[in-house]
Amino acid sequence: MIVWLDGELVPIEAARVSPLDRGLTVGDGVFETLRVYSGTPFAFTRHYERLATSARALGIEPPSYDVVRKAGHAVLDANKLSDARLRITVTAGEGPPGSSRVPASPTIVVVVVPFTPAAPTAEAVVCPWTRNEHSATAGLKTLSYAANVRALAYAEARGASEALFANTSGNLCEATGSNVFAVFDGELVTPPPSAGCLLGVTRGIVLDVARDAGMRVDERDVPIDALARADEAFLSSSTREVQAITKLDGKALPAAPGPVSTQVANLFRDLVARDLNP
Repeated sequence: MIVWLDGELVPIEAARVSPLDRGLTVGDGVFETLRVYSGTPFAFTRHYERLATSARALGIEPPSYDVVRKAGHAVLDANKLSDARLRITVTAGEGPPGSSRVPASPTIVVVVVPFTPAAPTAEAVVCPWTRNEHSATAGLKTLSYAANVRALAYAEARGASEALFANTSGNLCEATGSNVFAVFDGELVTPPPSAGCLLGVTRGIVLDVARDAGMRVDERDVPIDALARADEAFLSSSTREVQAITKLDGKALPAAPGPVSTQVANLFRDLVARDLNP
């Protein structure tokens, strides 16, 4: 595997960052994961804009659009991959251990791996921990993923492949690596930004294509226990795309995939087929 590290393509065996890199010591950094179709990273502009927004919110100067775009294509070409998963990581660079930061150049790493398609459906569980919608990092895609790792392990131990979080108000927030949509009486509903969820790129595209198709769509708070009464539900992410939820906490939902989920999945695939940078 060839990776892009701070402006150079290097074999992964030779790629090194400092033991004092703040991404390693305190999770001080941001990242993006993109789906690559036929050699082209999907929705690159949207992903870059979120990367830059998250970085600036942490006080990190993001690399330029052109630098990241060229790095992504360079690693795809170097690894001769067409359908892939591209990961862009930007950290605050090297600094002393602890929360205080000193001026430093960001560390930038771009890697690509072959893409493994997600299953067509998923089982999910509600995990016992909450998201803090008032957190300093709410809505940012940071490297601080320990809570997600623990929640996903909780789900996998119960035979599920995704864990859902409520927020401190008891409303549905998000999953460990995806956004959550539910259907009530034909209306497509997903938590609003105020719920504390990360505004996924695929989430935004789903909302766009659903509204353009004339579907009834709303971003509103959903009590976490109401999800079990949904007519159907699905997850959205760059790697899952649109993935119907079959069971929640071991109980089957009425339809998986249901008619709304199926329509949204088809609209998403149609978009991918005609526009790789929507």
